[in-house]
Amino acid sequence: MRAGDRLVLGTLRRGGPWPVVLTALAVAGAAAELAVPYVIGRTVDVLVTGGPDGRSWLVLCAGVVAAVLLCESLGVWARGASCAQAAATLRLGVLNHVLGTGPAATRRFPAGELVTRAGLNAEETGRAPETLTSALALLVPTAGALVALTLIDPILTLTLGLGVVAILFVLRAFLRATTSISGGYQEVQGEIAARLVSALDGARTIAAAGTSGQETRRVLVPLARLRAHGMELWRANASAAVRAGLVVPLLEIAVLAAGGLMLAAGRLTVGELYAAARYAVLGAALSTALGHVGGLARARAAAERVAEVLSLTPVAHGERALPRPAGPGTVEFRDVAADGLTVGDLTLPGGSVTAVVGRSGSGKSLLAALAGRLADPGRGTVLLDGVPLPELSRAELRRAIGYAFERPVLVGETIADALGAPPEQAARAAEAACARTFVERLPHGYATPLREAPMSGGERQRLGLARAFAQGERLLVLDDATSSLDTVTERQVSRALTTDPLGRTRLIAAHRPATAARADQVVWLDGGRVRAVGTHHTLWRDPSYRAVFQEFQEAASPDESSLRPEGASDAMPGRSR
Repeated sequence: MRAGDRLVLGTLRRGGPWPVVLTALAVAGAAAELAVPYVIGRTVDVLVTGGPDGRSWLVLCAGVVAAVLLCESLGVWARGASCAQAAATLRLGVLNHVLGTGPAATRRFPAGELVTRAGLNAEETGRAPETLTSALALLVPTAGALVALTLIDPILTLTLGLGVVAILFVLRAFLRATTSISGGYQEVQGEIAARLVSALDGARTIAAAGTSGQETRRVLVPLARLRAHGMELWRANASAAVRAGLVVPLLEIAVLAAGGLMLAAGRLTVGELYAAARYAVLGAALSTALGHVGGLARARAAAERVAEVLSLTPVAHGERALPRPAGPGTVEFRDVAADGLTVGDLTLPGGSVTAVVGRSGSGKSLLAALAGRLADPGRGTVLLDGVPLPELSRAELRRAIGYAFERPVLVGETIADALGAPPEQAARAAEAACARTFVERLPHGYATPLREAPMSGGERQRLGLARAFAQGERLLVLDDATSSLDTVTERQVSRALTTDPLGRTRLIAAHRPATAARADQVVWLDGGRVRAVGTHHTLWRDPSYRAVFQEFQEAASPDESSLRPEGASDAMPGRSR
């Protein structure tokens, strides 16, 4: 069984009690529909023969018809509730799985694709309980019609049975074709969404370059394929409807013809002939399942796309805790290699400041991700205070390590939520990140909703730094987290980093020579490997190392003149543990 089909069946559980209620209503409604021809037939016979129970049979007819209408009305309500709960539960599960997978999810799928699969496709999959139970419910009147016709005359059963088999073949072919076409349609929808999200990310660049027309055409390039899949769906529906439409009247005519001959021969009464005609209609009603089968096909295709997301392996966490009281935050890389980066054996002493330098693409961000366990090595182990990172619980890992990025995403409703710490601790962290002044100028300070707090790139980056300061107990990992800061603010933040009163270990992906100069040690990456480890003063003697900072050296301020090789030995900034 395909993963998508297993997920479709799983939505029956995610729908809560509603699929059971829906099935019960469908079966009860089908049973009432089955009773209608018999009751009406008996009523006709009683009225024709002038029997004394005519009024009772009329009341019974009204009651059965009312039961059919009631089941149908309640079924509409149950279908809506079932779809809503199944879709919501599935969407929440997909979201938790994506967040649990971490950056690997966005490496596997573009952001727009993930949004489409977690939103539109999850909702389509959530309709599976409705379509599945509704399609299966149509088998009840068909099976009942076959049984009822057998009681009237087996020849009529044989006639209806042949027609039902033909209808089932039509539905089976329609399900297969529509599932395949719907998958292609949904794939193109995801592609368009991915292109649109990437265009929105670069909206300012597009506006500045005046390329909105070109970008619009790029986003809509897959539209022709979307239309082609849509036309295929229409043709598949039309073809199946025509074939089913030919079978149904021929089937009804065949049953009526056989019943008419039996009536002429005296083998059937008028009421029985009417009942046989109605049962033929009920049996052929299986052809009306085209809509339900089409919905099931779309749900299967959508479920296959959702299942691809759920197949991503989430980050596994252990149950161990770090030694207490808090250790020095020593980080050890033991024979580590990952995605083209070879680290080998490397130690970041507890309480030290380590700068990671290297040209673009050398692996600085990957090394930072390995230290903070946003990525796992393909070989080797990374340890924090002697404990392998994969063995730590999720809560212990995130409590021990604070992480700041070049472009931080602030989550939560307010500034305080984004910092994720008690008020006093958040204020101290904001002070260290030079964010306290501008936060307190906001209308509601730390209680200001994020959507009402206009921030520059530098201010947003300072809040990202504050979040890292507030959350990391043993290790702070800064992945180019000061790139948007002005020179004065960057110096202040760097000073806070190098004089951290809590004595935490700090790993900084550095692009500025001043940052590297303030570090206790520098890890120099070159060509996907660790080329050297030492102090900035020692490494500065190597022309290749100086070339890494060439673009920054050209714009160095007078205060950074001490970083020139001839003065490096006289004015190295102090280092603090």
